[in-house]
Amino acid sequence: MKISDQGLELLIEREGKRNKAYLDSVGVWTIGVGHTGPEVHEGLVWTDAEIESALRADIARFEDALNKALHVGLEYYQFDALVSWLFNVGAGWAGKPAKLIRLCNEQKYEMAATEFDQWHIPPEITRRRNGEREQFAGRHFVAQYP
Repeated sequence: MKISDQGLELLIEREGKRNKAYLDSVGVWTIGVGHTGPEVHEGLVWTDAEIESALRADIARFEDALNKALHVGLEYYQFDALVSWLFNVGAGWAGKPAKLIRLCNEQKYEMAATEFDQWHIPPEITRRRNGEREQFAGRHFVAQYP
């Protein structure tokens, strides 16, 4: 699966978008939509096209990790919520796999939705996790998906 257009919009809304490089909350140079790497440095400025290109490449890593870790089919809104979560916590959690992924593979979707609450780390991320949980559960989003 690939992230839907709506899922991508929600991820950008959660993550934020900046054309100029900045130090993130842990002191890592970041640009665009959460993009980091050796090419990101103080004073770097990207166009919207450069941001979109980097975001598509970054998202592909998380989609691939998730597709490898999942052994069940998901609804688009569930997949999108998991991509958003991985984008924030790291693709490695798909391969470990995290309890959230294991619950999905066991088709325990209600329990998986509540597992997002275990990821309120740091506490400032609570609003994002709550949004991902609601998205995963299909609340307020289902009608807008293909």
